[in-house]
Amino acid sequence: MESDVFDYPFRQPGALEPPDEWARLRQECPVARIKLETGDEAVLLTRHEDVKSVLADPRFSRQMDADDAARLTADESGGPFGGENTVATGDAHLRWRRIVGRYFTAKRMADLRPRIAEATERFVGDMVRHGAPADLGAAVGFPLPVWVICQLLAVPDADRDRFAYWSDTLLNLNRYEQSEIDAAQAGFVAYLRDHIADRRANPGDDLISELVAVHDADDGRLSEGELLMTAQGLLIAGHETTSSMISKMAAILLSDRRRWERLLAEPALVRTAVEELLRFDTNAGFGVPRYLSSDVTVSAGTIAAGTTVICQLGAANRDPDAIDRADELDVTRAPNGHLTFGAGPHSCIGQALARTELQTVLEVLLRTLPTLELAVPPEQLRPTEGLIVGGLHELPVRW
Repeated sequence: MESDVFDYPFRQPGALEPPDEWARLRQECPVARIKLETGDEAVLLTRHEDVKSVLADPRFSRQMDADDAARLTADESGGPFGGENTVATGDAHLRWRRIVGRYFTAKRMADLRPRIAEATERFVGDMVRHGAPADLGAAVGFPLPVWVICQLLAVPDADRDRFAYWSDTLLNLNRYEQSEIDAAQAGFVAYLRDHIADRRANPGDDLISELVAVHDADDGRLSEGELLMTAQGLLIAGHETTSSMISKMAAILLSDRRRWERLLAEPALVRTAVEELLRFDTNAGFGVPRYLSSDVTVSAGTIAAGTTVICQLGAANRDPDAIDRADELDVTRAPNGHLTFGAGPHSCIGQALARTELQTVLEVLLRTLPTLELAVPPEQLRPTEGLIVGGLHELPVRW
């Protein structure tokens, strides 16, 4: 098997079932050669220990603009993995995290919780008024995270459909032509430049205004490119990943009614349940890429410098050598060693926000729609195809 080259991404047997290759590769070929849809080859890591080691290594980032790095997407610029959309490694990255991270503290995100709950109740109420069956993803999963990011960045909520198109175009592996990708990128950057200019002229209590103030202080701490990259990254990643996870979270719970009933009986378990649902997710998307600028030793040997590595978080989160009863969903599991938000200096800077949104949405759904259930059998749910972040095509529900 070590000499085999596997086509990647893998296909799922069902929207809520992991690819068969995850368990097989973890056991038999934890450093697997894969062929991407671009035709380039990379290496896939599926063991928890290996994935955590590579992600936590401060030498490596997802900046994939090295001459010999594998092309991950059809986008010639590298899409979300291109150099223009990432922050440099080393001191520059640490400086950026210190600046942006001040805004994404757990306390600051907790202060947003009442407003997030109010917005969630509004979206749920609109869904109920339109009647069952409904698509929970379209009614709540998509608009809620967009609303939150619009609030944080002082962006008009009316522009959310434009964000949806831009993020779908820039996060898709194979759906769009290069001309469409280029147009979406250009349109997005132009929009952000105008928005940054507006925040500079009319500052407020929002992240962009704070970052503009740091940039304009002219102390070299934040470049114009980093300002643009941060705004674009938050608008795309800040809603797309959480949006897909809201649907997947509800689908996993409702696919086995006993899970939903357990949380109805013990709503205090919402916090640990969210962590477990993040770990249990089988539709984890493409994975996190790293370009190895140095040799790396993992459990199965050494991976040479110059290799493009894909860290498959979903497979790592199901590793029985790292997590007891890894294939079982346990809403009481604590501590929870999942790697969904990455590890080390490049871990997700918005994870406190994501946790706050997911916990709040689940609390509201349990309180306002205790009779919520799937409107189709779980096996009829369909995963999205081609998106880097994974997700469900739709989530039909009734109550």
